[in-house]
Amino acid sequence: MAQQTQNRGNPADRNSNASTPRDLFIAYDESEEPPLGAYAGLAGLFSALSVLFLWTTKLAGRPVPERVKLEDLALLGVATHKLSWVVANSSVTSFLRAPVTELQEDSTGQEEKPRGEGLQKALGKLLTCHFCIGMWVAAFFSYGLVLAPRVTRFFSGILTILAFSDVLHQLYKAALNRA
Repeated sequence: MAQQTQNRGNPADRNSNASTPRDLFIAYDESEEPPLGAYAGLAGLFSALSVLFLWTTKLAGRPVPERVKLEDLALLGVATHKLSWVVANSSVTSFLRAPVTELQEDSTGQEEKPRGEGLQKALGKLLTCHFCIGMWVAAFFSYGLVLAPRVTRFFSGILTILAFSDVLHQLYKAALNRA
């Protein structure tokens, strides 16, 4: 046991034969970050939702397409980008993040940071990272494309229009700054 405790601090000194499942994560201090158990739970939930989607498609007689049309990839890609950014960054969606984040002051102003421990912290990290939540958004748009294509394309269209509008606003702002 003394050997195990001594080896915890230096990954190079670790015995390659982990004696317990806990030893697999020996370099991670649970009192700090990342909350591995909560991440595993979220990954399990994501996987379970994927299985539920596949089961639903089978029951509904809606086969998963062999490939996604290019126009759907473009539409859903832009919509995923926009919705994931809105969820993770917009003040309008701060009510979603508030239970799992806190505002912190830094040199650039206020920023939301994950708070708490375990699942609360993991959800805070998920909801404040547009790349992280993007995977969930992309999956749900993809599920929608199979189960309710018309509705999914309609709402994806709204988000895509909004993304294009954002680009136009930025171009207009840049043009005004040059003048």
